[in-house]
Amino acid sequence: MVQETVKNNDQDGSFKRKASSFRDFIQKGGRFEPEKGRYLLYVSYACPWATRTLIMRHLKGLEDIIDVSIVSPRMGENGWPFATVDPFPKATADPLYNSSHVKELYFRADPDYGGRFSVPVLWDKKTHTIVNNESSEIIRILNSAFNEFLPAEKAALDFYPEKLRQEIDEINEWVYDTVNNGVYRAGFATTQQAYEAAVLPLFASLDRLEKILTGKDFLVGDQLTEADVRLFVTLIRFDPVYHGIFKCNIRSIRGDYPALNLWMRKLYWTHPSFNETCDFDHIKESYYWSRPSMNPYRIVPVGPVPHILPL
Repeated sequence: MVQETVKNNDQDGSFKRKASSFRDFIQKGGRFEPEKGRYLLYVSYACPWATRTLIMRHLKGLEDIIDVSIVSPRMGENGWPFATVDPFPKATADPLYNSSHVKELYFRADPDYGGRFSVPVLWDKKTHTIVNNESSEIIRILNSAFNEFLPAEKAALDFYPEKLRQEIDEINEWVYDTVNNGVYRAGFATTQQAYEAAVLPLFASLDRLEKILTGKDFLVGDQLTEADVRLFVTLIRFDPVYHGIFKCNIRSIRGDYPALNLWMRKLYWTHPSFNETCDFDHIKESYYWSRPSMNPYRIVPVGPVPHILPL
């Protein structure tokens, strides 16, 4: 996630997300070998893309293998700040270089870097560079690259199993386009036409997901997969932020999608990997504070109350 502006919009007012820049993998015999303690994840609790990686790290039991640094949720003109310049509760300092902002890491990795200063960042302490900043690839790295260091029961967990990959890839594709990124396309649209071209497919896809998850606990097969992780991080933010500041208000999750709401609540309340990586204070502060063009007084709404309903 990055502080997006209308600079990323087409002439018709539609938002276009730029591609991630660092796309290496951790693998035996490669530039980045799997090693315990070698890598660090820079993340934000506010960011859905970064939270994907936190959930996967927790699911796989990698807490003692990959370190984490949490940025403040309040993005300003310099992007994501560390606690050294904005000591927001639960934010941390950069433990490696005492950076003030995430963008300093990008310039450390590449002095001529000209892309987005986004999180998550998977960092290599040994070579002092970024391995990968694409969340969809980082979660697959975490899913399998460190299995040799894990106890058998954690190593056996596979959230992208070969027998389900085609189905996972298919659902990921349209969920990303219309839901994960669809909320941003609606929120960052600068014309009515571009907004409606995003918000209507978004709710059509939520209707489709409601049918898929009716009577089911998981999106694909009968097991938890990365498809669930990728959808969860958007839906958990939907009523608290996207419904309001991004104008995704045709329907709400809690009021209009009983199957989606139950699926989300089951993941949150029964899986520590989902609730322990979710911080609503960071989420709401970031979306409502960091976009003064949308919310010039930076007022953070009190509701919804509660942020997520109990089971």
